[in-house]
Amino acid sequence: MKTGLTLGKFAPFHKGHQRLIETALAQTDHLIVIVYDAPETTGVPLPVRAGWIRTLYPNIDVLEAWDGPVQVGDTPEIRKIHEEYLLRFLAGRTVTHFFSSEFYGDHVSKALGAQDCRVDPARCTVPVSGTAIRNDPFRHRGFLAPEVYRDLIIKIVFLGAPSTGKTALVEALAAKFDTTWMPEYGREYWDKHQQGRRLTLEQLAEIAEGHILRENALTLDANRYLFVDTDATTTYMFSLAYHGCTDPRLAELASSTVQRYDLFFLCGDEIPYEATWDRSGDAARKVFQKQIRADLILRRIPFIDVVGSLDARIATVERVLHRYEKYDSVANHLSRI
Repeated sequence: MKTGLTLGKFAPFHKGHQRLIETALAQTDHLIVIVYDAPETTGVPLPVRAGWIRTLYPNIDVLEAWDGPVQVGDTPEIRKIHEEYLLRFLAGRTVTHFFSSEFYGDHVSKALGAQDCRVDPARCTVPVSGTAIRNDPFRHRGFLAPEVYRDLIIKIVFLGAPSTGKTALVEALAAKFDTTWMPEYGREYWDKHQQGRRLTLEQLAEIAEGHILRENALTLDANRYLFVDTDATTTYMFSLAYHGCTDPRLAELASSTVQRYDLFFLCGDEIPYEATWDRSGDAARKVFQKQIRADLILRRIPFIDVVGSLDARIATVERVLHRYEKYDSVANHLSRI
């Protein structure tokens, strides 16, 4: 039985890594991939990086090396540290083929008693590096699988009752940061399907599902940030208001928003109410606004109020984003505010 091994930080996992893995899969019966913890290189946590590989290649044996050596270089001392660590970590597993694109392929394969298999060491087939991608993910997004690129984007959702300025703010922010934005899909759907200003439970669930599908597609064109107008929780609350209950699919999507978005902003209702035929009046706006705020508090979702003029709201968001790092700890976030 041919057992292959490759390893790395995969920060991030790109098409050069995919070519390495697919070459190894074609030449072995079983493949092990070791993913090293790498806080000195990337803020993306180890489970996220390992998860990319598990998602794209579910038959691979992906191992997380939380205590791997951090020394880099080509000295006898550093080579020995890495070799001894791998032998301990593999705990007696037999490796017949070691796949890499780096200089360490020689000494690691010898230490393992495995065949040294080099794949595109000159980076001719896939001309990119992890460093280049980290420096400018948007420019190099063609080298990343959608599952990877989506996890590099900071997704920011703006909530609020009708006529609280969400759309104007999201559109302006997208222009300022040279990125894309997600309009409220429910508005488009409602215009096409409403009967007597109402939708069925099933239709409200379809709004949430359609919104997420479009949002996922737009994320692939986002430049660092994706600004989103409204989430599934708002649709869920409309369902409760109009029907007193909700479709289970919508309830599930609403409960998952806390994992879906990185930042939540609540647009204030202090701006003048814009009356249109499809809205229920300023009194209803104020009630719905209170319900949205209460829902965020009850679900323990941190959120930031944005109030005042459009310029003032943009400035508030800009200050937060200037200090925000995806995957950083809450304590670090708070220390920057």
